[in-house]
Amino acid sequence: MTTSNYTVLIIEDEKNISDFMSKALKSNDYRVITAVSGKAGLSLISSQCPDIILLDLGLPDMDGNDVITSVREWTSSPIIVISARTDERDKVTALDLGADDYITKPFGTPELLARIRASLRHSNRMDSNSALYIRPYQCQGLLLDFDKRMLTLNGEKIHLTQVEYKIVAFLARNSGKVMTYSAIMSNVWGPFTGDNNRILRVNMANIRRKIEQNPSKPQFIFTEVGVGYRMHEDENELP
Repeated sequence: MTTSNYTVLIIEDEKNISDFMSKALKSNDYRVITAVSGKAGLSLISSQCPDIILLDLGLPDMDGNDVITSVREWTSSPIIVISARTDERDKVTALDLGADDYITKPFGTPELLARIRASLRHSNRMDSNSALYIRPYQCQGLLLDFDKRMLTLNGEKIHLTQVEYKIVAFLARNSGKVMTYSAIMSNVWGPFTGDNNRILRVNMANIRRKIEQNPSKPQFIFTEVGVGYRMHEDENELP
């Protein structure tokens, strides 16, 4: 993925964190603009139309969740929350309001860049009808062919139920991003599933038995405790 054409808006009032992210992004050829308050950030979003937004929740003038709500009224630009809030409810709230991902402080450059790539890739797929959206997902010998609806591991076909396939395909299309339990369940079972995720956890346990060498230490689908699941980033998108 070439990055020189992408503009990143950082909305963060802590100068050291903003400077750290700016330096990391500029060294990877992103164009960076910054704001230190929610109001200034919203103004830049409307005037600059950034390709992706990195948003702190604890802003001096307004809560970051209110920024998410406002932005989602008129644009689908990816939003990655960068926050010191570690409570599971904070993560779920931000993601369900429309954030695309959530990174907890402190974090390293590789994680930041990987999450940005994943969000931009998903955004680009949603905005086009290109073959990129149905190109097979590939990671460490795991290959998911969306066109054939077939999952293989090291060349061996993995037999999935229809529900299991829907779960894996949804996570693979959003690889590298945290998907909440409610988002997965709504996609697989429909919008009126309720909030009991037991059926999802049962299916995930079955999926892991089929694809993970050690289900208790997964290498493909990771649990974000209390929040949801994240599938390993598609190797086709790694630099």
